[in-house]
Amino acid sequence: MIPAAALTALAAFPALAHAEGGVIRHGEGKFPISTAVEVPAGATTIYLSGMGAPVQAKTAPPKSLEAYGDTRAQTLASLQRIEGELKKLNLTMGDVVQMHIYMVADPRTKQLDFDGMMKAYTQYFGTEKQPNLPVRSAFAVAQLANPGWLIEIEVTAVRTPKK
Repeated sequence: MIPAAALTALAAFPALAHAEGGVIRHGEGKFPISTAVEVPAGATTIYLSGMGAPVQAKTAPPKSLEAYGDTRAQTLASLQRIEGELKKLNLTMGDVVQMHIYMVADPRTKQLDFDGMMKAYTQYFGTEKQPNLPVRSAFAVAQLANPGWLIEIEVTAVRTPKK
């Protein structure tokens, strides 16, 4: 039998969101990111360069907002590119442990579209099919390398040793 004091102490700690392959993800609340991720010894770390969306509307002027879409569309396209790069490395979105999102205000609204970004992000992370959540930071920046981009995402993934 576990003493009541021990149960109370355990309840004070945030629940583990998910542990797979030795990677432990700590989360709290309902927001779909981890607050901390523990990576086991012997895991390989893979750093992916920042990726923006590819051109979505080929008839739009090059490097224009119209060519790349709104924040939601750009986030979704960027995550699709990341997923493709991870697949080439025999990894999945579930192997992502850290994410940095660089965002530019939509020039039409002069606001960051955080909600649009989140709608695309939650299609890949925190789902029943893919429950693993990375630690994540989102930054407002003045501009990105491509003037048509509203978002650029870089991730860090891990490959755990096979048992």
